[in-house]
Amino acid sequence: MENVALIDSFSEFKDDKLIDRVTLMAILEDVLRNALKKKYGDDDNFDIIINPDKGDLEIWRNRVVVADEDVEDPNQEIALSEARKIEPDFEVGEDVAEEVKLIDLGRRSILALRQNLISKIHEHDNTNIYKQFKELEGEIYTAEVHHIRHRAIILLDDEGNEIILPKEKQIPSDFFRKGENVRGIIESVELKGNKPAIIMSRTAPVFLEKLFEQEIPEVFDGLITVKNVVRIPGEKAKVAVDSYDDRIDPVGACVGMKGSRIHGIVRELGNENIDVINYTNNIQLFITRALSPAKVTSIKVNEETKHAEVLLKPEEVSKAIGRGGHNIRLAGQLTGYEIDVYREGAEEDVELSEFSDEIEGWIIEEFSKAGLDTAKSVLEEDVQDLVKRTDLEEETILEVIRILKEEFEE
Repeated sequence: MENVALIDSFSEFKDDKLIDRVTLMAILEDVLRNALKKKYGDDDNFDIIINPDKGDLEIWRNRVVVADEDVEDPNQEIALSEARKIEPDFEVGEDVAEEVKLIDLGRRSILALRQNLISKIHEHDNTNIYKQFKELEGEIYTAEVHHIRHRAIILLDDEGNEIILPKEKQIPSDFFRKGENVRGIIESVELKGNKPAIIMSRTAPVFLEKLFEQEIPEVFDGLITVKNVVRIPGEKAKVAVDSYDDRIDPVGACVGMKGSRIHGIVRELGNENIDVINYTNNIQLFITRALSPAKVTSIKVNEETKHAEVLLKPEEVSKAIGRGGHNIRLAGQLTGYEIDVYREGAEEDVELSEFSDEIEGWIIEEFSKAGLDTAKSVLEEDVQDLVKRTDLEEETILEVIRILKEEFEE
């Protein structure tokens, strides 16, 4: 009965896990052989016959008949007197095949055998999941929110596979409810113990690149190539695109009429501001485009040191630097150049740092974050605009303006 019960379990696993017959039979044989090794010390002389369709499982031990006094290895050899209890005409030197019932292994061994079978099947299942998702690394995947934790969201896909979306891989504005579908990139897959850890990311630049492939047919078809993507997740991104067909405007095709094509991508990324830029091998032109929406007056590039000096009109500097310095930082990452910005007529200007005796350092830092690092750049701005662009009170800004004006009145 024990043989039949094990085969029944075997069939349950086959139906439940959708493992092919050959694999499952190999797992069962492996588990049985481990049990035989524990019981008899070796399994080389055992034949295991499995027929899951009929519910048959047979284990046969093969031994050589030796004289009663010559038995040295009871597992490999059988005494003549014992052999003749099976068949009375056995002689020394002949082979004896004797069926072993599961019950002969002992009750504990049978329980351990079943547990080991479950463990091996799960291990096989996990290995398959690992291989499946390893092939999906760098691809977009959708799964449903199953559990919300403080440091991560646990997602489940249609097959019940668990996917982790850590807090640091979420866009800052992301807010998900249980049961909601989430799109992201499969960023990494690792085996932790025997269990695969599948990590999803919504902040990786490749997620934005793959969204372009999904949403823009020309990118999917290869007519437009995404050359580089840089992001500050949820804030701003720059995407350099190119086309080998002069009849196609890569930027226009990606953005669409009135932004219709890129709108879905922007919404998916929590209203991330996306600049789409025409790629070019002309590095001066590429840096100029990367600093958009600022208009560059002139540019000097050192290709050896990967350094660029950019001259702009005073009113363009804050555009080039962007809120929190995002624009210039992304332009540098996109082009691979360190970019320094200079104002036209800056020789008549004074760096804010020169006023450190009268203006506290943290206030100067606040102006710098807004792209305002000289006296004139501050004085050219409206007071209310400065209140919006910095973390400073109006009273503090007015005091700074008074100090700066005194410098120029002198």
